[in-house]
Parts: sequence; C-alpha cells; structure tokens
Amino acid sequence: MKTNFRKIAKDGLISSNPTLKLVLGTCPTLALTTAAMNGIGMGLAVTFVLICSNVIISLLRRAIPKQVRIPAFILIIATFVTVVRLALDYFLPDIYDSLGLYLPLIVVNCIILARAESFASKNGVLASAADGLFMGVGFTLALTLMGAVREILGSGAVFGYKLWDFSIGFFSSSAGAFFTYAVFIALFALITDKAAERAKRKKAKPLNDGFIDDGKEAQ
Repeated sequence: MKTNFRKIAKDGLISSNPTLKLVLGTCPTLALTTAAMNGIGMGLAVTFVLICSNVIISLLRRAIPKQVRIPAFILIIATFVTVVRLALDYFLPDIYDSLGLYLPLIVVNCIILARAESFASKNGVLASAADGLFMGVGFTLALTLMGAVREILGSGAVFGYKLWDFSIGFFSSSAGAFFTYAVFIALFALITDKAAERAKRKKAKPLNDGFIDDGKEAQ
C-alpha cells in the first residue's frame, strides 16, 4: 500500500494536531508554556521520542505479543526518554533544568503512547517515522506559540529578550495558562472549520456552475 505522506503531514499539523485538536499532553502544555524556549525544548524532546519509538515499534509490531504490547511500548518509549534526558543534561543543562519533572514524564505522555498504539503498531517504518515527525512538529508549534504569547504578555519578553517593561502577570499564572490554551483551541477550531467550509464550497462550485438540478447541462 502506498503511503500518503501528505495526509500524515496534514493529520499531525492540523486535522489531528495533538495539542489543539485532540487535546493530548495537557500537563506539559499548561505547565511549560510560560516561555517560548520551554515549548521548543519540550516539543523537540517529544518529537525525538515519537520518531524513534514509532520506528522501533513498527519494526517489532509483528514480534510483540498482543497481550504485552502496552508494557513493551512503554519500555521502548522509556529507553528513548532516558537518551533525551542524558543528552539534555550533558549538552543543554539550562533546558534540562527548565523542563524539570515533565521531562521524565514524557514516558507516559498520551501523545506518544497513542501514536504507538493507533499508528506505529499497524503501519510500516517510513509511515510511522513520518507520523512521529509531524505529530511532534504539530505539538512543538503549538507549545512554542502558546509560550511566546504568554511570555510576551506575562513578562514583556520573548525567548528571553526584553521587549518592553509592561506586563500582565495573569498570563504567567496557572489561570493564564488555562485561558491561553482555551483561546488557542477556539481560534484553531474557528480557522480550521472556516478553511474546511471554503474547501468544500470550492470543490462543489464546478458542479453547480456547469449543471442544473435535473441533471442537464446548463445552457
């Protein structure tokens, strides 16, 4: 079967965006989006684990007994999370410290386990790698944009660079995290629904322009 990479990309970025559409991984989304750099750090870590775990699970999908598939998936995911933790601790200690407890909790991140169960265990290696990549990119973009908005409004800075002295402390709080997340979900739904309606009308327009209701071609 031919792999539809375009559909996989669209699912990860838009149709099944894990953060804004499926509302998965809400704990790191709410806790770590106080700064844009936190979003990038967590997003890239999750993307790495998604790609690697998807590939290994796809390779072993016929060898893993169904009765132990979930423990096996978690073991594979935990291995790559350990690799990420060691790498960040050694090369990027500041990001490692900023992610804190949420870095090891990637092991039980709903996004990764969901993709392992629903996609990687049923598809080939290339498709599974692409799924991990685009799901990870969708997650990273959502966290980074939310982090940038909260950082700009909450501290008057972005990526650590001061923009102005004015700030709204609310956006740095837990309540601000929920409010920002809700606004992003609402805007994402509005934009994607409008785009879907426009695409539907555009697809139907040639039929309406060229034919009338009784099936005869319009004169």
